[in-house]
Amino acid sequence: MTPKPTESELEILSILWQLKQATVREIHEKLAENKDTGYTTTLKTMQIMHTKGLLNRNEQNRTHIYFPALDKKDTQQTLVKNFLGAAFAGSAKNLVMQALGQGNPSREEIEEIRAFLDELEKDK
Repeated sequence: MTPKPTESELEILSILWQLKQATVREIHEKLAENKDTGYTTTLKTMQIMHTKGLLNRNEQNRTHIYFPALDKKDTQQTLVKNFLGAAFAGSAKNLVMQALGQGNPSREEIEEIRAFLDELEKDK
């Protein structure tokens, strides 16, 4: 069973999915751009993530290089499925309506959503 990342762990995973691999220092610097966090907190979180199986690391050099053990798309699907069930009683419609109501989607985003819905309809 794949472990569910916490909010802090998901922040780190998101950075690693973008960078592919990084040191604790590189991750910490990225996190520090948006929030006040200590280096040791980042280090400890990443060590816990490694123990949980969320991260892998190359230990050949003095500085460990971390990389995600979880696939981004699979993780997002699992998180959405769990959230959908817990918060929206399994209703994708209610989730989408709530999500669209929270922001102001651009014309391009609306067109992408329409195209996606058209593809879903074709498959039915």
